[in-house]
Amino acid sequence: MLSAFKRRHAPLYLRHLLRSRIFSTGISDKSDPIRSDPPPIRIAHTSSAGRGVFATRAITAGDTIHSAKPLVTHPSLSRLHEVCYYCLRRKKGEDGVDTGGYYFCSESCRENSMAFHEVENRGDWSMLNEYCRSRGLKYPLMVKRLACMVLGGAVSSDCLDILQPTSLHFEMLVEMEDEYKLLRSSFKKANIADNAMAFLSKEWYINVLARLRVNAFRIELACGSYEDLLASAVALVGDDAAVGNAVYIVSSFYNHDCDPNAHIVWVDSADAKMKALRHIEEGEELRICYIDASMDVEARQKILLEGFGFHCNCLRCLYGE
Repeated sequence: MLSAFKRRHAPLYLRHLLRSRIFSTGISDKSDPIRSDPPPIRIAHTSSAGRGVFATRAITAGDTIHSAKPLVTHPSLSRLHEVCYYCLRRKKGEDGVDTGGYYFCSESCRENSMAFHEVENRGDWSMLNEYCRSRGLKYPLMVKRLACMVLGGAVSSDCLDILQPTSLHFEMLVEMEDEYKLLRSSFKKANIADNAMAFLSKEWYINVLARLRVNAFRIELACGSYEDLLASAVALVGDDAAVGNAVYIVSSFYNHDCDPNAHIVWVDSADAKMKALRHIEEGEELRICYIDASMDVEARQKILLEGFGFHCNCLRCLYGE
């Protein structure tokens, strides 16, 4: 068993999203009962951090608060043939379906992927992939998938507008110009009609990127039990450990704390579970940690300011811990 300190300070990540079909109270952990009641949370404005998530009843340490399916996912380029192109589940042996050079863990995932895959298959993405691979970029790939979902009629072009955007520096905007041109060119070469691509403006691209930068989660799977995930999460792992990235909705409203009372876990796919790290009182705000909470205060403040655009005023930071 892990110590209480390690449980409470396992590395965590970013933010998420809001739609009933990707928000579930179903609990698949063997240690948790199946609940049909609504999740014990409400979204409301906080005094200092915009919107936040609050408990509507007492929650016990270790409880699954809610689970959520992602709105958008994309596997890491280095993992394209190792994880499901839809749910990011790791490949096991020869199981699954190989379609168009990508791996799907099941027929169900292959069918669900049609929301974007049929449109995506019409284009040549080699230049965009190479551009992202050489620069270590991941968000342009998520924008590509979202654009394919819009073109396929699966989501609206403004589906991420509910999320908080980050501020963008001039250098980022210049880089985004090149990314946008590559994306737009790939769609044009795929003979996507101009009227269908009317939404795909530079302003739309920048708007989506600004939200993905602070709301996308880096997905690392335990490939086992919940306890296995905690054991592997005590220290930060390298980029190669990530199977991909995903965006949710409800979870995007969770604010940050360097001593969080909740965190998100992924066991075998991109389906996320929000877990209580300790007892939570009714009315208490639920907070997660966006970064590795074991870093010193100076490192945490630097990363949060540069990556998320805010100074952390949690108790740990105020006391210099």
